[in-house]
Amino acid sequence: MRVPGDKSISHRALMLGGLASGSTRISGLFEGQDILSTASAIRAFGANIRKNGEDWIVEGVGNGCLLEPEGVLDFGNAGTSMRLVMGLAGVYDMETRFTGDASLLKRPMGRILDPLRQMGVQAQAEGGDRLPIRLHGPRTANPISYRGPVASAQVKSAVLLAGLNTPGITTVIEPTPSRDHTERMLRGFGAPIDITLDKQGARHISIDGQCPLKGQEITVPGDPSSAAFPIVAALITHGSDITIENILMNPARTGLIATLQEMGAVIDIENLRSQGGENVADLRVRSSDLKGVTVPAERAPSMIDEYPVLAVAASFAEGETLMQGIEELRVKESDRLAAVASALEVNGVNCSEGRDWLSVRGHPGGKGLGAMTKDARVATHLDHRIAMSFLVFGLAAEHGSLVDDASMISTSFTGFMKLMADLGANMETAI
Repeated sequence: MRVPGDKSISHRALMLGGLASGSTRISGLFEGQDILSTASAIRAFGANIRKNGEDWIVEGVGNGCLLEPEGVLDFGNAGTSMRLVMGLAGVYDMETRFTGDASLLKRPMGRILDPLRQMGVQAQAEGGDRLPIRLHGPRTANPISYRGPVASAQVKSAVLLAGLNTPGITTVIEPTPSRDHTERMLRGFGAPIDITLDKQGARHISIDGQCPLKGQEITVPGDPSSAAFPIVAALITHGSDITIENILMNPARTGLIATLQEMGAVIDIENLRSQGGENVADLRVRSSDLKGVTVPAERAPSMIDEYPVLAVAASFAEGETLMQGIEELRVKESDRLAAVASALEVNGVNCSEGRDWLSVRGHPGGKGLGAMTKDARVATHLDHRIAMSFLVFGLAAEHGSLVDDASMISTSFTGFMKLMADLGANMETAI
C-alpha cells in the first residue's frame, strides 16, 4: 500500500515554487484540503498553479514579487499552511488578511506574530492573538535573530520564510531540533542557508535575504504522519502483515517508528534510499506484542503529530507508557492532550494526564475496551488525528469504537476510509 504524499513537504513545495522564478514541477503532491488551501493562497499572491496529469506545475512570481491579495485568505483547518504563509507574506509592504474554520479560529497565533512584530510587521488580531488576523509589513523589514521558547518547525519556518524578503541575515536559534524540511527545500531552491551548532548544541539557521530562487523538480515521498495510522492498526490487529511503500525517513520525522520498535513492534525498514535530498524507505509491519516504555521529552519534536495514535498503541501494550514533554499538543487543532485523555477514558483505558505528559496503562488483547454503549462516543473536536486514531483503536478493542465526526479526515488523509477498508478494516458511518 501507499499513503498520500507528505503534507509538510507539499506545503513548502507549493510556497517556494510560487516564490521562485520559472517553473516548478511537483509529483506525488498530497491533494487533501489543507494543501488545496495552500494552493489557493499562493494563487492569490499571483502564482499560476495547475495540475498536469499526475503532476502539479507552479509558475512562480519571483522572490520579493508577491502581489497583494484582493480578498481574505481562508485557510479552513490548515494551521500549518496559514502560519507559514504569515511569515512568507507578512513582511511585504501590503495588507494580507487571514481567517479559518471554527477550529482554527480558536488557536493562538502569538508565537508566529511575536517574531513578525519584531521584524516590523503590524498585526491586528482578535483577543489572545487569534483569528481573524490582518498583517501589514513595513517598507523594509528588520532582520532578526530569534530564539523560540519551544521547538517548533512552524515558527522556525515562518521566520525563515519572512527572511526571504528581508535584507541582511535572519537567524533562528533552536536549542532542540525540529523538522528541517524548510531548510532542506530552501537550499534546494537556491537560497543561501547556513546552519551551525553553538557550544550548547543549539542549531543556528541563518538565511541571507532578498536572494533569487529557481524553480525545481520535486517528488514528494509518502507522509510518515499518515503512515502512522495503518502502522499502528497492523501492530494491534492479530495476524496483520502489511508493507507501506515510499515513506519519508527524515530523522526529524521518525520518532514514532523508533518508539514503537522500543515497544517491541516488528517494523522492518526495507529499500532505504535517497530521493530529492530526503531519505525514503518501504516499511513492512506485522502484528506485535507491545510493551510500555517511557518516551523522553527530547523525542517530541520528531513525532509531535503522532502522539494520539501512539496512545492508541499504548492502550494495547503490556504495562505503562509514559509520554513526556508534550505540552505542544495543547495548541494543535484541538487541545490534543486533553482530547486524547478523554477519548481513552471513554473507551475504558486507564490513563492519567498532566500539564505536559500522558500516562497510559495498557490492556493487551483489548478485552473490556471500546464503546460499550452508543453514548460512548469520542469527541473529536474537529481534529482529524483524533478521529483517525480512535477509529484505529476500534480495530483491536473488544467493543469497537465510535467517533462523533469523521468528515474532517479528508483535510489530512484523502482516502483514509477506503485504504483501511482495502486492508480489511470494518469502518462505517453509524446512523
